[in-house]
Amino acid sequence: MNRVPSRLTAVLALSALSLGAGLSACSSTYKESGGYDSNDAYYMSAAQSTISRFKLKDPSIGKFFDTAHGYAVFPKITKGAAGIGAAHGEGGVVWQKGVHVGFAEMTQVTVGAQLGGQSFAEVVFFQTPSAFEDFKYGRTKFAGNASAVWADSGSAATNDYREGVAVFALPIEGAMFEASIGGQEFKYRAK
Repeated sequence: MNRVPSRLTAVLALSALSLGAGLSACSSTYKESGGYDSNDAYYMSAAQSTISRFKLKDPSIGKFFDTAHGYAVFPKITKGAAGIGAAHGEGGVVWQKGVHVGFAEMTQVTVGAQLGGQSFAEVVFFQTPSAFEDFKYGRTKFAGNASAVWADSGSAATNDYREGVAVFALPIEGAMFEASIGGQEFKYRAK
């Protein structure tokens, strides 16, 4: 009897790892998807559109965009899981005090009770210069049980920073049984 659950676990683990590897391969370039001169130009356009969608969905999020020391906008993060989960989002655009300063990429691996696949947009706000510097140097860490606030009308009005960071997500498509941000790792590059 122990062999069946072990095989099932192994199959689920391999499926999730394959999905994680595929996420990176599937989103390797956006240049072909809009006729932009460069990936960075596409990323900027997608980020501006994502900011507009967040503000339309929840106008109270404007206070974060107006007062944050910095923020990173990820127009699309793709996540899949079958016991082990993987997520990847490239094309994040980073602002400091309202000025575009660079780009970012996010990866995540999770283990636990999770099943499904989804894509979503994410904005990570940094309240202080030190929280922003931690992000730029890859030191931003979320606890395993951390989760983003799903953007909805008024949700930003009742939420605040935790340890100098606030994270909001906006579903694009798909469904999963969890919405954690624990384990997310970021890579930053200056423009």
